[in-house]
Amino acid sequence: MYHVVGCSECSALRIVEGRPERSSCTRCGASKQFSKLKRFVSTEDVDHAREVRASMLANRQGEGEAFANVDSFADMEADVAEGVVDDDEFLERSGVDATAAQEAADRADTGRASSSGPNKREAVLEALGALDEPTLDDVAAYASEHGVEREYVERALEKLERAGEVSRSGGTYRQL
Repeated sequence: MYHVVGCSECSALRIVEGRPERSSCTRCGASKQFSKLKRFVSTEDVDHAREVRASMLANRQGEGEAFANVDSFADMEADVAEGVVDDDEFLERSGVDATAAQEAADRADTGRASSSGPNKREAVLEALGALDEPTLDDVAAYASEHGVEREYVERALEKLERAGEVSRSGGTYRQL
């Protein structure tokens, strides 16, 4: 059984599998007895739980109508699986040696991590965790202290939002 539950401390929505004794919020860390959590839906189908949670998040952001026009998770997953080209295949088709590109990326990440702190993505995630009610400007300012350009921060936040790792409400970002 999957349950879409809400946190009474920070209003985060998450999916809980089964009936654990206690459940902790992934955003704020608040721990509550499962029986005391606000349950919005309980279902046997994880895709249904995902859709309910996504719909609730879309409605919070004023995007309920746009979400209603989107296919179900199962349909989108099937559509995506049909035409996916993995990174290595894409690079090879573009005339780039995928192995050499990965080795270069590993060297760059290793050098950056050891000499100047977190990589770009980590800097954005660090900013989201460290700042109270972070806006795009706040995250960009924090990340710029780690050598990350504003354009990268904007793209990263968009990707994290699409992936469901962060939400945005009133210009403020929250990690999910």
